[in-house]
Amino acid sequence: MLTTNWPLKLTCLIVFLFKAHCEDGKSGLCSTSTEHKKDLCNSGLRKIPSNLSDDTVYLDVSHNDIYSIVHGDLSGLIHLCFLKVTHCGLKYISPDAFSSNSEIKVLNISYNHLTTIPNLPLPQLNVLDLSSNRYPSYALPRSFGNLSHLSILAFSSKEATFVNVDDFVPLRNKRLKKFTFGSGTELQHYEKGSFSQLKSLEEAVLKVTFCKRLDIFKSMIIDFDRIQTKTIELVKLFPDQCNIKSDPFVMFKGLRFLSHLRIIDTWMNSSVMVKLFENIWMSSIEEIYFLNITYNEDTPDGFQLPKQKHTTNLRAFIVDGVHHYQYRYPNINMSMELVNQLTYLKFSGSGMNILPCNLIPSIRSLQVLDLSNNLLDDTGFWQFCSSRKLFPALRHLSLRRNRFSDLAYIAKKVDDMKLIEYLDLSFNSIFISDKQCVWPYHLRELRISHNNLGNKVFSCLSPYFQKIDLSKTGISVIPGNLSSQFPRLTHLFLGFNSIQVIPADLYAPALASLYIDQNAITFISQNAMKGLSSLRTLKAGHNPFSCSCDSFWFLKAFNKSLLPDWPQDYACSTPPSFSGRLLVKYKLGWLSCQPGLQVAVVLPTLVTIGVAMAITCYACDGVWYTRMLWMWIRVKRRGNKRDDRLLNVTFRYHAFISYSQHDSAWVESKLVPELEGSGLSICVHERDFEPGNWIVDNIINCVEGSYKTLFILSENFVKSDWCNYELFFAQHRAISVNDDSLVFILLEPIPGDSLPKKFLKLRTLLRQKTYLEWPTDEHKKQIFWSNLKAILQMVDKSKILKDVGIAIADICPLLPDKNNIAIM
Repeated sequence: MLTTNWPLKLTCLIVFLFKAHCEDGKSGLCSTSTEHKKDLCNSGLRKIPSNLSDDTVYLDVSHNDIYSIVHGDLSGLIHLCFLKVTHCGLKYISPDAFSSNSEIKVLNISYNHLTTIPNLPLPQLNVLDLSSNRYPSYALPRSFGNLSHLSILAFSSKEATFVNVDDFVPLRNKRLKKFTFGSGTELQHYEKGSFSQLKSLEEAVLKVTFCKRLDIFKSMIIDFDRIQTKTIELVKLFPDQCNIKSDPFVMFKGLRFLSHLRIIDTWMNSSVMVKLFENIWMSSIEEIYFLNITYNEDTPDGFQLPKQKHTTNLRAFIVDGVHHYQYRYPNINMSMELVNQLTYLKFSGSGMNILPCNLIPSIRSLQVLDLSNNLLDDTGFWQFCSSRKLFPALRHLSLRRNRFSDLAYIAKKVDDMKLIEYLDLSFNSIFISDKQCVWPYHLRELRISHNNLGNKVFSCLSPYFQKIDLSKTGISVIPGNLSSQFPRLTHLFLGFNSIQVIPADLYAPALASLYIDQNAITFISQNAMKGLSSLRTLKAGHNPFSCSCDSFWFLKAFNKSLLPDWPQDYACSTPPSFSGRLLVKYKLGWLSCQPGLQVAVVLPTLVTIGVAMAITCYACDGVWYTRMLWMWIRVKRRGNKRDDRLLNVTFRYHAFISYSQHDSAWVESKLVPELEGSGLSICVHERDFEPGNWIVDNIINCVEGSYKTLFILSENFVKSDWCNYELFFAQHRAISVNDDSLVFILLEPIPGDSLPKKFLKLRTLLRQKTYLEWPTDEHKKQIFWSNLKAILQMVDKSKILKDVGIAIADICPLLPDKNNIAIM
């Protein structure tokens, strides 16, 4: 008894074998990654370019004007595996043309003008297509006996109309999987036993037309059965308008090994169709497949097949693409007992708009039904048949590419199918109505891609679903509660939608396969993948990935073996400078994208720099600068109160004297008596500072209350900290108010550069001002006193207020009072 999965595996095998010899991508023999692939089709070439990279694996130079391939044309391509030279007018291949290309596994030189079958010293050759050339004979050269790995061969020539028994002798000991023969024309002669030289052939494809020489057709089929060929494909078996009176399929009754028969692109009369099935019912054939046939009813009653007296082996019947020569429904009359063992039925591309309730539903054993690419809708499929009696054994139903609409109505009808497990509704016009969707609990897989459904579709799905295909359905958001909504979900297909992000709270521990390709996702985060503990396949290519730190985890840490489309389908979209570049080639630094590592590196560096700056600051009087900055800020804050004070400001002193304690003898004995004796008011700190006030406040008050500030400069002055403070505040006043209140007396000669570097502005000021020097000559002393008194008496105290008071308000009393601070 055949298993349920047998029809599905059989169909996949049919598609694979039918296309494998055309595209190496299906057989997986050669790497086709972008960096090793060179496609030069339609490039106007006259010969194979000599500047190709020596690591080229795949080379296609079809549709050019390459008339010959000689030694040296391919000598640099030592890793070449796939070579396609079709539609180039190729006439000549030298015997040593491929002497440097021992790794070629796929060679396609079909559709050219070759008149000689080339010798091919290619020990690894697996696929060879020599079809549609101009060989006068089908006789293969002896060198073909060395092609020990050859498994697929295509061979045809319109110039050769005879097939002899010795033509294929070089392949006698080869185990071919597939042999394609013919170019769509009739043969004049076929020697019996010719194809019997191909031992253990698995599949034969005959592109030979038969209408008159049906004896050749019968001989070929018998020869294939002798070598135990199980699959035969007949392409263009009968030409259009071909009328056959005899039975061309009579030899099918005696076949022992043929199990799969495919008839493609052919004319088929109803009378010939009846003869075909009469013989199939008595043959070993298990599956018959019709693709793109033109059906003509040449009998008044159409297709009439009465009941047979024996059991058939037929299990699968496939019709894909039927063109009716007469524009009317075909007349089919056959006993359903003939197909009571049928498990797989495909009737696609026929224009069916009403389900034939008396025909298809009568097949009680049917497990797989494919009615895709028809004109069926909700009414034509469900309304005319009793749904509860439909398909008692049906497990897989495909209704893709029809006209179904209401998903809730479909769910209700499918609920009557007691064994249904798989439903395909792709490419319809389905919408989500307000009705509740009730699905049968045994339905495990729903394919509903290419319908305009939107995010509402998740509310109309069954919690029993294990596989859901929602590709191209207008979805923009993935629900985060997948686990609670679909606890059994293992496969989810969401490609070709508008999804921008995989939610960080996505939790689906049973999900094994997730397809999110062709969306608007810019990065895949680690948090989004944490909830997918069973994930085995993730397809996320063709998304606009951001080449930034957002992609760091995915690029560096994600297991790339889970990505079937990595790396060729993953490219940068932003920033614009990286647009189009493969994500795998974007280099991200470990330090630049890991905050924790950045902190671990930067923090010790900052500490080291901070320590170094602290040491430097201490060595360069940074503490002193800080204290001066704080005092200056306090001066600025107190300056905001200047408006109320300006009305009553007066100068109490003509001059405030700043000097070192070590120079106090000269100040007390000479300077103060001389100035006060002339009627000038002098402020001396030892005498005039107010007791109980902070020393800094006293300094500021005296500087502000004096018209001039006299600095008695000596080496002792430079060494005194408090003199430096007095110098700082007097400098601040002179600069802020823009007056000339500073007077410098050099008690002893000292160079200007000996002043501390911390007073850079003052040093500049001292270089610009005139000094009064205390002379040793008595005559000069009189001049000294006269100049000094003149400086202090230039402006009367009563006239000073308005000119200087406004500016001095910026440096009003500075800090809170503190007691018991002595001057150095």
